[in-house]
Amino acid sequence: MRKWLVSLALALALVLAMAACSSDSGGEADSDSNSDEDTGRLAELKEAGTIQVGFADEKPYAYEEDGELKGVAVDVATEVLKSLGIDNVEGHLSDFGELIPGLQAKKYDIITASMAITGDRCENAAFGNPEVLYGEGLIVQAGNPLGLKSYEDIGNNPDAIVSIMAGATENDFVQEYGVDESQIQSAPDIPATLSAVESGRADATTGTEMTIKMALESADSDNLEFVEDFEQPIIVPDGGEAGSPSYGAAAFRLDDDELREAYNEALAELKETDKYGELLEANYFSLEANGVGNDVTAEMVCSGDIYKE
Repeated sequence: MRKWLVSLALALALVLAMAACSSDSGGEADSDSNSDEDTGRLAELKEAGTIQVGFADEKPYAYEEDGELKGVAVDVATEVLKSLGIDNVEGHLSDFGELIPGLQAKKYDIITASMAITGDRCENAAFGNPEVLYGEGLIVQAGNPLGLKSYEDIGNNPDAIVSIMAGATENDFVQEYGVDESQIQSAPDIPATLSAVESGRADATTGTEMTIKMALESADSDNLEFVEDFEQPIIVPDGGEAGSPSYGAAAFRLDDDELREAYNEALAELKETDKYGELLEANYFSLEANGVGNDVTAEMVCSGDIYKE
């Protein structure tokens, strides 16, 4: 009987020891897992050192020159991703309206063209925090024969036709000022909108101020004119609509939280350095007029709260 009790005690001790070892091992595994900062897609991208980024072909945000991608969206994204340990940015120029569908189809890991954050777009993509702030501009036929100086002027003249790039927020902006859909002529890109005005198929075109200014310079046409005294639209978004001025940012797939959060952290650090202002100024922007502080978040713009302050 005594020998049996001793054997039972030894067996119980062995079982308890094994359980303790198993518990310790599991605890260490959980600890190691929790301490691993980079998991999932972010870890894959860092290991590969390469990321696929979709850019809209819109100067000065993103464009190709001498076989090299340039622009403020390219430079900011490259700088942020480099700080995350992803040195090789494989950029792909795309039509603006194809960026979000390409992101959803996993053709790109990120899309960026300093794309304006809007409520509708926030339902289809997860925006990073704003990188740049910008307003609008207007180009008309030389001499401005219709005297167009605002979106309201276009809306007040039912005969006026405005050519706008497909998918651009300006399609919504002009309608806020009374422009009828029948007055809006869609075009695939900025050069096509300028061509429409120059040929007389449209009376005006609009887009972000810096974009159409630079496009006009490149067109080098005596038949077109930038409206210097254009009245900037002030638009408070309602629901999923866009607001003006616009806050541009990179965008991620809706379920790619880790990559977006890491990008936001690195972007916030960049904004605290002189490099941020240098990147803006190297691309025709200014820190004072176009920079966005860390106090403005994508959530504030998606909800429209930033326009209510």
